[in-house]
Amino acid sequence: MNDADVSKQIQQMVRFIRQEAEEKANEISVSAEEEFNIEKLQIVEAEKKKIRQEYERKQKQVEVRKKIEYSMQLNASRIKVLQAQDDLVNAMREAASKDLLNVSHHKFHQHHNYSGLLKGLIVQGLLRLKEPSVLMRCRKEDLHIVESVLDDAKAEYAEKAKVHEPEVVVDSIHLPSGPSHDDPHALSCSGGVVLASRDGKIVFENSLDARLDVAFRGKLPEIRRLLFSQVAA
Repeated sequence: MNDADVSKQIQQMVRFIRQEAEEKANEISVSAEEEFNIEKLQIVEAEKKKIRQEYERKQKQVEVRKKIEYSMQLNASRIKVLQAQDDLVNAMREAASKDLLNVSHHKFHQHHNYSGLLKGLIVQGLLRLKEPSVLMRCRKEDLHIVESVLDDAKAEYAEKAKVHEPEVVVDSIHLPSGPSHDDPHALSCSGGVVLASRDGKIVFENSLDARLDVAFRGKLPEIRRLLFSQVAA
């Protein structure tokens, strides 16, 4: 084999090795490209999943915040409604209290038979206490009326309770007078009487204000039903 043949054979071997190396390199390149694409796809999917999870988390936060805000607004509205209802009921109570003053006002004594009302309040108080000796207070302006009906009241009580007439001492300390425009926050009394046992352990407040409070508390559920049943519905 001459030098030309040897050289030709070497070149063929070189080309073969080079072709094999190129094929191997292509295989490695393709494999690397595939692995890269797979890894890239996995990374992209992982990031998408993170984004979806973050979006869902924020969406839930928004929904929770909306529910909280709605609940707060609803509660605020309910409080406003309740406050408005209370204001209306209190206004009615105040109006009734003002009307009550007319009952004991000296200009309307005849019209409202205030003397008969005082007598009835005294009898009611005596029946509630059932004491042989009682201390009674009234307003200074009602003192003459109380004294004028006291004997009849004691007699009526004795007849109803089947007992002797009780000793009733009218206290020198009087109940407050009616409300004054000069001092509307001062203690006041619209009329009526307060009776107590002589030892002070039992007290029965039978003033017009106390009677109004009792009646108003008793009728309050009915008042609210009549006024606000449509609102509740």
